[in-house]
Amino acid sequence: MEQENEVKVASLLELETLEQGLYRGQSWDLGFRALFGGQVLGQALKAAYDSVPEGRIAHSFHSYFLLPGDAKLPVVYDVEVVRDGKSFSARRVKAIQNGRNIFYMTASFQQPEAGMQHQYAEMPEVPAPEDVESDIAIYERNFKNIGRRMQEALSYHRPIDIRTVDGITAFTTKNDKPQRYTWLRANEDLGNLQALHQAALSYASDYHFLSTSLQPHGVQINDRNLAIATIDHAMWFHRPVNMNEWLLYAMESPASGGARGLVRGQLFNQQGELVASTMQEGLMRMTD
Repeated sequence: MEQENEVKVASLLELETLEQGLYRGQSWDLGFRALFGGQVLGQALKAAYDSVPEGRIAHSFHSYFLLPGDAKLPVVYDVEVVRDGKSFSARRVKAIQNGRNIFYMTASFQQPEAGMQHQYAEMPEVPAPEDVESDIAIYERNFKNIGRRMQEALSYHRPIDIRTVDGITAFTTKNDKPQRYTWLRANEDLGNLQALHQAALSYASDYHFLSTSLQPHGVQINDRNLAIATIDHAMWFHRPVNMNEWLLYAMESPASGGARGLVRGQLFNQQGELVASTMQEGLMRMTD
């Protein structure tokens, strides 16, 4: 695993405490049209963790993106303590830029406990991560075919090693099934703090997610006539997250319509255990 990257996801998730319940996170410009939603997801979850009783672990969050964020500006997070029960805690996080609320998250935390357990989800059979070319390598080979802003921002795409199965299709408009499989892991050692691993996975969970809905329509994410944006994003954590090891992100879009696409995802470790689940709905509007 590479250790020499100058840009670290752990640094993105380090928040400045302004006062109790109020935090500020720095932004990365990934070359998209707006602030990357995964950044706000990861930072908001990390901010919520700061007020939770020691030992409690996030098991789910639900969030709405209200306004496009500005990647050139930091984000302020206002954390509200909603409830602390005997085993569960709830937090509401508001993300603010230029005095406007751009995002809301409600996150729930639980004191770990034993209980009934089953898994009715099967890990798809895909090539091993060692046999899949990294997205960064594909971007570098197709450097002239990606936008100028994306070219300038490639260093910010390196902290998470993402390897999309058949990733080269991202540079074509070939119609395809609304399915996508990616391997992902952090390109740095994140230690053992579960809050950091969950926040890093939340960040990575937004990569390539909504664009899965575009695949049957032969539309590329960088189409100038396409308006695309996340509306809401939810995540459930079923097992401890280890971003130091490979996770398989299996994504599919069961439906689209009304200028919206729905996607769902399952994250498996290499032992085939379901680690987390995701759902997202987003705007997909052709403007011409």
